[in-house]
Amino acid sequence: MADARTEMLARVRAALADRPVTPDVPRDYDRGRELGDRPALLAERIADYRATVSRIGAPRLAAAIGERLAERGAQVVAAPADLPAQWRVPGVDWRLDDPPLTVDELDACDGVVTGCAVAIAETGTIVLDTGAAQGRRALTLVPDYHLCVVREDQVAGTVPEALAGLDPVRPLTFVSGPSATSDIELDRVEGVHGPRTLDVLLVSG
Repeated sequence: MADARTEMLARVRAALADRPVTPDVPRDYDRGRELGDRPALLAERIADYRATVSRIGAPRLAAAIGERLAERGAQVVAAPADLPAQWRVPGVDWRLDDPPLTVDELDACDGVVTGCAVAIAETGTIVLDTGAAQGRRALTLVPDYHLCVVREDQVAGTVPEALAGLDPVRPLTFVSGPSATSDIELDRVEGVHGPRTLDVLLVSG
């Protein structure tokens, strides 16, 4: 006698027997659409999300990090253990995530500084995959302020183009502006499930 699971699945298969075969879904996405100045478009879209973006040259990166942290009053700052040494500007109490910081320790930090895996010009989205200079997901979700460094050579034009260069088995976090949600009355609330404030340094060269 068949068990309940086998009987249930048999009924589902019987009910679907006369349904048409599911067609193949085309995957020939347009990955290379011309979007003009991708970094400029990315900066525009990021600003649309109420984030702050600054375009700078590589020689000014360390100074710009120090300026942004000072403007935000961020004195105790979390960072992935492999954050480049030149990004760790003086005058800041850096809390490297090695060994991993506890949730309470992360919450006590004024912010976090990271890099990214890729950024998408068309949507103004930054993608983190826990790779180089990014750290684990909690590092960028718990602190109230996130300063993210994006190199211009990391800017993809479209979502399909960006996804083609990402490893799908890595934990991916898509960041489109500061964390925000709204209730049924459409009252916007920021910082519910991620940073309330996002600054982006878009670096050329």
